[in-house]
Amino acid sequence: MDVKIKLTGNTLTACIEGDIDHHNAKEIRECIDQKIEEESPNLLELDFSKVQFMDSSGIGLIMGRYKLMHILDGKLQVINIPENIKKLIKLAGLASLNIIKE
Repeated sequence: MDVKIKLTGNTLTACIEGDIDHHNAKEIRECIDQKIEEESPNLLELDFSKVQFMDSSGIGLIMGRYKLMHILDGKLQVINIPENIKKLIKLAGLASLNIIKE
C-alpha cells in the first residue's frame, strides 16, 4: 500500500495504490488527514485508479474523509474508480453523496 499526495492550487489529490482493507486503512487515513490539516484544501480527490481491492474499511475511509471535508467547508470526489470498486461504493449508498466523479 502506498499513497502519493499532491497539491494543485486548492485541490489535494491522494493517489492510493494497492488494497484498502482493515490492515492498512488506518495508515492511509492518517497520511491523508495529516496533509488535509497541513494544506486546508477546498477539494480532496481520492484517486482509486491503482486500487485493486477494497473491503468495508475503504467505505469507512471514504465516509471519514467526506465528513472531515464537510466540517472544513470543502468537498470530496472519488475519481478513477475501477468498476468492481464502483459497484461496492454504490451498494454502500455513497453515490447519493455525489462524490463519484465519472
